[in-house]
Amino acid sequence: QVQLVESGGGLVQAGGSLRLSCAASGGTFSSYTMGWFRQAPGKEREVVAGITWSGRSTYYADSVKGRFTISRDNAKNTVYLQMNSLKPEDTAVYYCAASRDRTIVVPTTTRRYEYWGQGTQVTVSS
Repeated sequence: QVQLVESGGGLVQAGGSLRLSCAASGGTFSSYTMGWFRQAPGKEREVVAGITWSGRSTYYADSVKGRFTISRDNAKNTVYLQMNSLKPEDTAVYYCAASRDRTIVVPTTTRRYEYWGQGTQVTVSS
């Protein structure tokens, strides 16, 4: 069983930056594909970014390409999401998720991820 704990959320002005972290425990972190999702009030949870277990492949939603960067540090059992040039529409609860799918392509649907963190709030003011 994998436990995921997100941190790094907060309130930031438009154009600012935040770095989210997700610390994993209870499993073999290096064998999991990791994803970041977000959910705004009244909207469905959507994928933001992902990185395969090998680290060789990443995925970004079109809305965050060029602004967000996902990375992983297997020695620290942690995945990061660097968010730059934040916009008010990035406001949401951000969730970290782990998938046992050892694919070469990042899964982008919530059902492909078995483990989830509790979420961290990101609020971008205009």
